[in-house]
Amino acid sequence: MAEEQRPDATGQQQTRRQLVRAVIASAVGTSIEWYDFFLYGFAASTIFAELFFPKSDPTTGLLLSLGTYFGGFAARPIGAAIFGHYGDRIGRKATLIITLLSMGIATALVGLVPTYEQIGIWGGILLTVLRLLQGISVGGEWGGSVLLATEWGKSRGGRRGFLGSWPQFGVPVGLVLGYLALEVFQPLDPDWGWRIPFLLSIVMAGVGLYIRLGILETPVFTKVLQENRVERVPVREVIVRNWREIVLSALLRTGQQAPFYIFTVFILTYATKTLGFKAGDIYPYVIAAGIVSLFTVPFWGYVSDLVGRRKLYIIGAAAMVVWSFVYWPLLDTRVPSLVLLAIVLAAPIHDIQYGPQATFIAESFTGRLRYSGASLGYQLASVTAGGPAPLIAVWLYATYQSSFAVAVYMAICALISVVAAFALKDRSKQDYAVEYDDVPTKTETSP
Repeated sequence: MAEEQRPDATGQQQTRRQLVRAVIASAVGTSIEWYDFFLYGFAASTIFAELFFPKSDPTTGLLLSLGTYFGGFAARPIGAAIFGHYGDRIGRKATLIITLLSMGIATALVGLVPTYEQIGIWGGILLTVLRLLQGISVGGEWGGSVLLATEWGKSRGGRRGFLGSWPQFGVPVGLVLGYLALEVFQPLDPDWGWRIPFLLSIVMAGVGLYIRLGILETPVFTKVLQENRVERVPVREVIVRNWREIVLSALLRTGQQAPFYIFTVFILTYATKTLGFKAGDIYPYVIAAGIVSLFTVPFWGYVSDLVGRRKLYIIGAAAMVVWSFVYWPLLDTRVPSLVLLAIVLAAPIHDIQYGPQATFIAESFTGRLRYSGASLGYQLASVTAGGPAPLIAVWLYATYQSSFAVAVYMAICALISVVAAFALKDRSKQDYAVEYDDVPTKTETSP
């Protein structure tokens, strides 16, 4: 009897080891990717306008700088389509290796772009092209990282929400590292200080690559291969079959992503240009918020396993509606302790949505189309919510000269997420490894 049980026990141990490795690889990989992505955003908000668009007036220069920043968001759905196709065709692991390498190279090259003084407007053009490459890479990275972590877990029940929160964990890690890198290196040298964090990206990409090479393909995709159910054009198929889930996934993210980029990117401009703080004073506040998220992102992912993804998400989006009208009055006091409180408290409130979000979206798509569907739904919000948010916030404040207008914008975004969460099916209890069209619809939990 013991001999009969041993192979099964050995198989469980191997699966558990792969699960741990997959979660680590997902968290480390997304941390590196988001370090690269946020680093650009922080630099665009503080120094790129002067370096690459110096002949514009201050507001126009900032908008041009943030415009190159938005280009990365516009490219993310393209990356989702490209890498989603290959992730559902050749596998999660191989696709993730490509996205990590392309992101590392693009970011390192940003650190070598000549300024306006050196080559004129071509510096801004090169910057925009590299930002587009960053966006394409991120567009393919997220979906694969989430599937790498969740598809190695139990296919039914288990801690799928908790597992899916670890790729999300990479966001606050990347945020903290990006801020710290600029804080440490930018003051060292006026010409090269800001470039060092970008050049370090290639080293970090090498570390991430080493970790990912040791991971096996996920059991879910392996099953798809064994059953010969790989779709010839998965992106087209998922758009035809699951357009509703793609649209709802994008809308679901609106009340999380738009406020997030206001909390982390626009706050740099607002605090320095409007409130009169020095950038060096605000960096530690945002870093503190990122550190808080290191704990609250996995915590809320874990809670979603207990109460259900949809219920928790609705609570989080509703909380964001209220917080929108608390956050700005705290900032506008200009009292350092209250500004710190506003910036730090924004993190756990935001994370009520962000912790369970990855699994909530990934569960909306069947295994053979999951990379494409989840990536498209997630990254479309980059064009409608995340990318425009800092630009809209700049425009709203310049037009109305009041932070209340920005608060209203954030609240509307959060209300959109409430409605989308109600409309999206909660598949928290459904078998993740069985193709959804093979299961009677009564097993699904409808709104």
